[in-house]
Formats: sequence, structure tokens, C-alpha cells
Amino acid sequence: MHPTLLLSVGQSSSAGIKPQNQDFSAALVPQGSALSSKGAVLALADGISSSLVSQEAAQAAVNGFVQDYYCTSEAWSVRQAGQRVLLALNSWLHAQSRRSQYCYDRDRGYVCTFSALVIKSTTAHLFHVGDARVYRVHAGSLEQLTEDHRVWIGENSHLARALGINDRLEVDYQSLPLTVGDLFLLATDGLYEFIEAADVSRQLARAGGDLQQAAEALIALALNNGSDDNLTLQLLRVDALPVAQASELHQQLDDLPLTPMLQAGSDFDGFRVLRELHASARSHVYLVEDRESGEQVVLKALATEQQVDRAAQERLLTEEWIARRINSPHVLRAALPERRRGYLYSLSEYLDGQTLDQWMRDNPEPELQQVRDIIQQVALGLRAFHRLEMLHQDLRPANILIERSGRVRIIDFGAVQVAGLVESGLQQPGELLGTAQYTAPEYFLGEGGSDRSDQFSLAVIAYQMLSGRLPYDTGVSAARSRAAQNRLSYRSVLNPTRTLPAWIDAVLRRALQLDPAKRFADVDEFVFELRQPSAASLAAGKAPLLERNPVLFWQLVSLGLGAALLVSLTRF
Repeated sequence: MHPTLLLSVGQSSSAGIKPQNQDFSAALVPQGSALSSKGAVLALADGISSSLVSQEAAQAAVNGFVQDYYCTSEAWSVRQAGQRVLLALNSWLHAQSRRSQYCYDRDRGYVCTFSALVIKSTTAHLFHVGDARVYRVHAGSLEQLTEDHRVWIGENSHLARALGINDRLEVDYQSLPLTVGDLFLLATDGLYEFIEAADVSRQLARAGGDLQQAAEALIALALNNGSDDNLTLQLLRVDALPVAQASELHQQLDDLPLTPMLQAGSDFDGFRVLRELHASARSHVYLVEDRESGEQVVLKALATEQQVDRAAQERLLTEEWIARRINSPHVLRAALPERRRGYLYSLSEYLDGQTLDQWMRDNPEPELQQVRDIIQQVALGLRAFHRLEMLHQDLRPANILIERSGRVRIIDFGAVQVAGLVESGLQQPGELLGTAQYTAPEYFLGEGGSDRSDQFSLAVIAYQMLSGRLPYDTGVSAARSRAAQNRLSYRSVLNPTRTLPAWIDAVLRRALQLDPAKRFADVDEFVFELRQPSAASLAAGKAPLLERNPVLFWQLVSLGLGAALLVSLTRF
């Protein structure tokens, strides 16, 4: 046995006789603690020849899997992490096809096969969908570990399963114990259909153990044997395994101890607790300093009453995974630990600033331009969520932070819904996890949310910043039926004490429609109209005051009548 896992890797890919290589592959054997905590990854994808964009799908699938797998929580099992990443990738690829010109022809959309091998501790983990193959190489033989997801009709066949082909995904998974000397081969059909097991043994012997040389030789041999497709091959050999007990260190969620209540000045899991930043019924948030690096980060742990809630534990770990996946200057980033953690908590970067909630108390009557700038930055952060098929679902001033530099960040992901996790049953759509006064009305009807639900929440914040009140008061959360919602009345943001363009009210009124279909198509359109109103918004802003703001109209009428009565009384 060896103190650490040692692996050798070789890989090669060729377009073959075709003008474009629609295969894509990647291998990553990390150094340091990442190798023990997450393991090594080999992944390959094969685009379908009927699609002009499948090469993009293959590249996105492989790169996305490798990157996102290492962003998942260390507390998750390899199976849980890999399947969650693949579900999210499948959802994204399928959405790309739906939005493209290929929306009615799935065989021409963003579709590819996918196979991956994760080596962690003393175990191999296989993920597979499609007809690429994973083999274990024995002396003179190839043991096929995966099943081809292909349906034959006469002499023709088609893929029964692939990434991006449907909105739901079924992934084959299996785990295998490892021994030193194990050799795995991953290949696309352009290779495995044109070589034999004896060819593999022969080329490995000629290469003298050099897997890169062997991979390149096998590609050349398959081409020489008449391969008429793209060819990709990956080889992985286990040169040394850690001690057998090492596998026991990779505990899953159930075995991680929960974080206790922490006090300023105490030491905890390699950190020094500086102070508590926030406490609620859901969680406790601390500013801590890494004792090795001196870096200050934010540690979030479950509140005592939440620690027995499995769903709350899952949401905490999902928060960190989401933070690692999203790359936006307007979204809080996760802090990547240099060592394995021993307790259940999440880590994120520390930002110096104040919440929008506090900023609004300090600035009760902000300038319109200030409101636009803040809303636009929040919208940029929301766009990063929506691009990955995620809904924030709890956008509110307390979850938005303004740094001292003026940059605005979305900082809380506890209610985020991920499309791939909903499709797999790991999340429930339409859950009421957000704050009631900022939650879109469709959630209170038990309906699932959409991008336009986040738009509604953002519009409530803009409305509140400009008026100091809510557009429907507290009526939205109390209206649990369509009939009750139909009785709600939007209150104009216009106020005689503040000077605002009339068309601003028209823009907000549309973004705050109770029916999501009547809102703007996306959050970008809403933000654009806050700066450059369309002709429709300008026309709506010129509507009679009685139509735009009936309350204000009758207030002014009453004021006029009162003044007239006062004048008439003074004459007597």
C-alpha cells in the first residue's frame, strides 16, 4: 500500500476521415487534498452525426462535468455528486435545443453520449449514458462494464438514451473495488468497433507501460482497420492505492458531525472564529479565519432546530455547490477549502459591505439613477442563475449585499431551485421557501416558478426602493386562489411627494403583473425598460391620472373640493 493514490493516464482523439471531430474528452488527476477528497476524473462524450451542434454539446458536457464535479460538496458521495451534475447538464443541454432552431428535431439538437470514470480512494465509480464504452482490461481480454443504450430496427439503430435528448435523464451508475494494476479503457464507437482485445494487449506491451503512446497507437490502428468515424480513447492504470482504511475517511452526509454553536475566539476545524455575522431560525453565520492561510471566510452552519432536518442539511450543501457553479461578479462565490472538513457547514468568501435592507434604511429616498444601477447589477446576477436553469426564489433586500466599492452581489442561495434536481425528484417545484412579501403570486397558487417569478421579486424591490411600500401591500401572500388574486389592486408607485416619470410606473406595473405571462419576457427586458422605455410604456405613462393612480386622483379631487369649501366658507 501507498500513502496516496497513484494513477497513470493516456488519451488520444482524432476526427478520422470526417471533417470535424464531434468527440470530446478530458482527464484530471488533481494534486493534494482534492485527490483524496474528490478523486480523479476521466470523461468522454460523442456527438451524434445528425446534429451540427453536437460537438458543442460534447464539449459542454465533458467540461461541465469535470468542473462542476469538483464544485460539489465533499460531504456528498461520488454517486450523488456525479448524478446531480449530470442532471443539471442534461437540463441545460435540453433547454439549449428548445431555444434553438432545432427545437422540433431532437436528433439535430444539443445531444451527445457520455461516459465518465471517477477514481476515489480504493473505488472506481462509473457514470454512463449512450453508446460510448468503459472496459476493464484483463490479460488478453476486455471486460465491457457499460451497456450500449441503442435500439436496433432491422439494420438501423438509434440512441435510446443520451445527454440532452429528453428533459429527463436516466444515468447508469456502478462502483467497483480497485486493486493495484487495474487498467480501464474508455472509448467511442469509432475505436472499439475496429480493434480487438489482442490489439490492446499488443500495443500496451509495445509501449512498455506508456499509456499515452499506447493510446495513440490504438487510434492509428483503428484508422488503419477502416474506422469511418471520430475516434477517442482514454486509458487509466492504478499504480498505487492508499491504505485500505482510507476509504473510511470519505464519509457521506449521514456520518458528518453537525457544527456546534460557535463562540468568538474559539478554534473550530482549522479556523479561528472571529465573530457571529448573522443568526436566524435557519442558520448561524460566522466570520472565521483560516489558521493556515490567514484568509477570512464566512462559515454557515445550521441552527440547532434545523440540524435534525435532512432537507435542511441537503439545502446547506446544495448552496455551496451552487456558489461554486456560478461565475458572476454579482453573485457570492464559494470559498474552496485547502483541506477536508470534519463537520457539516458551508464556506463562502467574505464581503465587506452592507445589505440592501440596511442601505434602504439609510437611504429612504434614493435617486432614480441609484435604483437603476442597483437593480441592474442584481439582474446581472440573476441572469447567471437563469443561464444554468436555476431560479433564485428568495430575492429580497436582506439577500443582496452592496460592497464598499459599490458592486452589488446576491449572497444567499438557500431557496434556489435547480431544474435538473427537480426533474430527478431531489427538489420539489413551487416550494414556498422565500420571504412572503417578495414572493411571486404564482407560488401561492401552488404553481411552479419561472424566470418571470424572479423578475417579480426584483420588481418588488425596485418598487419598494422608490416608494417605501409594497405594490399590493401584504395582499399577495394572503391570496391563495385566482379569485382572491383577481381582487387585488396594484398601487401606483407615483407619489406627490416624489418626482418620478409617469412611465416608470408603467414599467413596474408590467413587471408586477399577477399573471406571469403578462410580465416582461425576461429580466433583461425589464431592466432595459427602466432606462429606455418602449413606446408602449411611454403611452401607458401618459394615461389619465384616474387610470394610472385612482387613489391619488381621488385624493387630489378631495383636496380640491376641500379647498373650494374652505374658500366658500370664508366668504360668509
